[in-house]
Amino acid sequence: MSYWSDKRVLVTGASGFIGYWLTKRLIEENATVIALVRDHDHQSELYRSGLIESVSIVSGELEAPNVVERAICDYEIDTLFHLAGQTIVGSALRAPLQTFEANIRGTYHLLEGCRRQAHYIKCIVIASSDKVYGPSNLPYTETMPLMGNYPYDVSKSCCDLIAQSYFQTYNLPITIARCCNIYGGGDHNRSRLIPGTIRNLLHDEQPLIRSDGSFIREYLYVKDVIDAYFLLAEKTQTERVKGEAFNFGSSRPYSVLEVVNLLRKIMKKEHLETKILNSVQTEIRYQHLNSNKAKEMLGWEPSYSLEKGLKETIELSLTPDYAIR
Repeated sequence: MSYWSDKRVLVTGASGFIGYWLTKRLIEENATVIALVRDHDHQSELYRSGLIESVSIVSGELEAPNVVERAICDYEIDTLFHLAGQTIVGSALRAPLQTFEANIRGTYHLLEGCRRQAHYIKCIVIASSDKVYGPSNLPYTETMPLMGNYPYDVSKSCCDLIAQSYFQTYNLPITIARCCNIYGGGDHNRSRLIPGTIRNLLHDEQPLIRSDGSFIREYLYVKDVIDAYFLLAEKTQTERVKGEAFNFGSSRPYSVLEVVNLLRKIMKKEHLETKILNSVQTEIRYQHLNSNKAKEMLGWEPSYSLEKGLKETIELSLTPDYAIR
């Protein structure tokens, strides 16, 4: 019997790119899934795939008090994955107040609901980000202070600190996943490097780079991320893991230009020259995670190289279900 077959799981952000893959895996593992949904976006993979028919829906915004508490009570939730929030760096720059409301207020309302209904809750996994560290020394380790500078980064640093506070003060069963840049099929946000470049190449258009091409990032395939979330949830009750934050990265950083060139090569579009816009002013130039803690304490390692993950993403992008629009 699967670990998840008797679990009642609340997923915030289930209609998002990563939320879809998490929900899909949970259903495959026979979990009972309850999805907190703010906007009923029928173009999201949760709806387009028909997966929405296999989950229970709670409508509402995290920023509103008691939404999560009601869901926990009504559905007797024992496991919670918190993925919801403003996830786009550019959008956060244009609308910082909305970002702070969604990411910060949303997180403390969620955790306050969990505190008030702690007799139900066995596990809370918080989806954080490598952006929490800000412009620190590389590679980032979990012992470094959280020092985000720009609106999105600050919002994630705050979420992370709030989660740690609820563990330290109220002993809520929380673990935190700090992931690098995540990619995979079903991500339709054109402002992100990988889906935006794939779309341009599919349409025989020049790939665009917003930076000067030298920015360094790690890229993690979405299926490796879901494996990480599952491991955290399954081990949260152990004293060694509960309350801990873990980095999840590929251990191989790439420049933006390297990623675009790899996509051009895989898709046989090398005749399309890359256009460098050099318009980015408020992003960290170099980011790189040390993921040794996840390897040693959880036994986690990524299964996908960047090339393998990109090939699968491109293949999915050519199918009707995951077609990049």
